[in-house]
Amino acid sequence: MTDDWHTEDFPELRPHPPWVMQEMIEAEPALLEQIATTSDTAALALLLKVDGPLTVVGCGTSEHAALAAAEILTEAGTPAGSRQAYEAALDPQQGGAVLGISHEGGTWATIEALEAARRAGSGTALITARGESKATEQADAVLVTPMVDRSWCHTVGYTSPIAATLALAAKPSPGVVETLATAGVSDRASVTAVADALNGCDHLIVVGSGADRIAARELTLKIEEAAHIPTAMRDLETFLHGHLPACDERTGLVLIEHDRRRSGPRRELGQMVLQASARVGVRCAVIGRQTPDAGMAAAGCVATPVADALPAAAEALLATAPAVQWLAHELAVARGVNPDLIRREQEAYREAARFRG
Repeated sequence: MTDDWHTEDFPELRPHPPWVMQEMIEAEPALLEQIATTSDTAALALLLKVDGPLTVVGCGTSEHAALAAAEILTEAGTPAGSRQAYEAALDPQQGGAVLGISHEGGTWATIEALEAARRAGSGTALITARGESKATEQADAVLVTPMVDRSWCHTVGYTSPIAATLALAAKPSPGVVETLATAGVSDRASVTAVADALNGCDHLIVVGSGADRIAARELTLKIEEAAHIPTAMRDLETFLHGHLPACDERTGLVLIEHDRRRSGPRRELGQMVLQASARVGVRCAVIGRQTPDAGMAAAGCVATPVADALPAAAEALLATAPAVQWLAHELAVARGVNPDLIRREQEAYREAARFRG
């Protein structure tokens, strides 16, 4: 590998761990506490009160943060929908407000979505880590988060907008977010055990319900970015409708189960998914508030921390984020690959990235 392609705009080139992704995960407790408790949300709050629909848009990790933002705002009494930014650009919303999430403010589709929304008469806002970017030029109000992710396998790029939306929807008491995030980040060992058990699988399935569907989508993306293992997200009930025949002992399954809303029915169905999967040889693991019944998660369990003082959606998303991120990181470590570069140290993948919008 040569480094003639490497510039200051690229993640730091390292030959071995610790990877930059690890440092970003370890920075989250203090960072998210700062964002959730001290962000100036006045401009965004004013804009989001305009008459008409409220939609949150983004791409990739920022799309998952957009889904999270819509979930948190809706739970707080400000109904919001979420759209993939490219689709929103093609078919812009008429009136109301569009909130874009773009970590570095340079995603083409998100810029187009905000520009199209403006032309259609919508107010526009942005949550980003770069206060000066092409996306900010299309936003009437901007909330800037304080840290730019130094790994391309974004971690703070996912959690920073979630913490910012929590500040916007229901600013938490001091210390709650940091305590929650610290507990999750500190539990690397149990995630490593799960990664070791799943390492060697040909493909992985990630399953969730409620707010955990968003975490499941993010874990799917993170594993493919960091560890290069084909991974798919399935809704909790949908998984049992035709997907199981493609699974066997070469398959790994991760059930994310933290959302405290309607937790009884979700846990019951989750147990069914684990039972059915284990019966055909799937290696099952659980990330969640409760451990499953004996024998259902042979690949291990990660107990997520709890903060009932937070709204349910925000708590679920922030509690599961460290485990989601560590699992992708630890799978990369187990496979001996660098998660920071999302494979762009290889010429073919670097060239393929040029086709991205």
